[in-house]
Amino acid sequence: MNGYWVGSYSGTNSGRMVVEIDDRGDHFEGSAYAYDSNASLPSTFAIIKTIGKPNRAQFKAPLFPLDPRTREPTEWQHIAHLYAGQSITVPKEAEVECEWDNQHLSLTWTTDIGTSGSADLPKGQAGQPSTYTPLPINTWQDFREYVAQLDDHRYIFRGQTTPLRLRTPFHRTGRGDMRRYLAEDIPTLHRHLSARTRHVFDLTNPMETAAFFHLVQHHGYPTPLLDWTYSPFIAAYFAYHRVKSSEAANASYDQKVRIFVFDKIQWCATFQQILNLSARWEHFSILEPLAIGNERLIPQQALSSFTTVDDIETYIASTDNREKRYLQIIDLPMRQRDHVVRELRLMGITAGSLFPGLDGACEELKDRFFRL
Repeated sequence: MNGYWVGSYSGTNSGRMVVEIDDRGDHFEGSAYAYDSNASLPSTFAIIKTIGKPNRAQFKAPLFPLDPRTREPTEWQHIAHLYAGQSITVPKEAEVECEWDNQHLSLTWTTDIGTSGSADLPKGQAGQPSTYTPLPINTWQDFREYVAQLDDHRYIFRGQTTPLRLRTPFHRTGRGDMRRYLAEDIPTLHRHLSARTRHVFDLTNPMETAAFFHLVQHHGYPTPLLDWTYSPFIAAYFAYHRVKSSEAANASYDQKVRIFVFDKIQWCATFQQILNLSARWEHFSILEPLAIGNERLIPQQALSSFTTVDDIETYIASTDNREKRYLQIIDLPMRQRDHVVRELRLMGITAGSLFPGLDGACEELKDRFFRL
């Protein structure tokens, strides 16, 4: 049951539902968001907590309306004036029955005011192979020629050693409840790291919060961010840098590394970009965080995406049409690793330049003097 579930619901009301669940050891716990298709009605937040971990469960879920200004749960009396002139009764609790397997999460509910509904939410395909077809670019030379003709700063790039789907480190852990993550993980990180950073991040400021997320991600903590760069060659470095020379020499012709090409300008012009990291509705947003305490951001020409969505590729593909295709992928031969790394070194793209400090310098020199 743990993870991210999304789909439609129907009944007394209808709309879009997002369910985010964590495995808490002896039970499941998380949050549900029902976004009403009738914009004149408030949407609803529910607290989910099962007794034990059976495949079928019944429980009572406390309900709260979502403030239409912040999309945060609140008490009805705090937002009732926004719906003046309408006869609205807001439920406070629901009796919920749920059933799940590896493919579906089914929910039915009846509230304390007699309204009811149901949802059958499919499991996302984030763990499955990508459905994107790579561009017909098969060599490093082809890649260099292709990116040279792209509009400057229109596209952003991401390199991955394995051709896995786009998925944030947070979602890869199997966790789903972002509300718990923001309420427990981030304050704890902030307390521990504030003694080790020159700057004390103000987590009430969206830009500083984004900078804090970007910093902890670069130091290995899972976040709902993905790293991107404005440079296709830096993306190529990240696609190849975890491949050892010996692995590349023994790689088959079918083994590839992957580079994503994303049309940032068109995406940001078409879709609202969300800076509030607590926003739970489906979105994929581009952040350009401040380089506070993060020496890597500028040399890597780095920026980030923030998303609530587990299966990013399916979400982006659902927005494509004949005129616009936002995401493309390029797969390059793993066997070309040494040639690519040599050219990138001539461009000044090395571990030493991208990771300022002792670790980056040692990694660069290790790659120069040892053929591992």
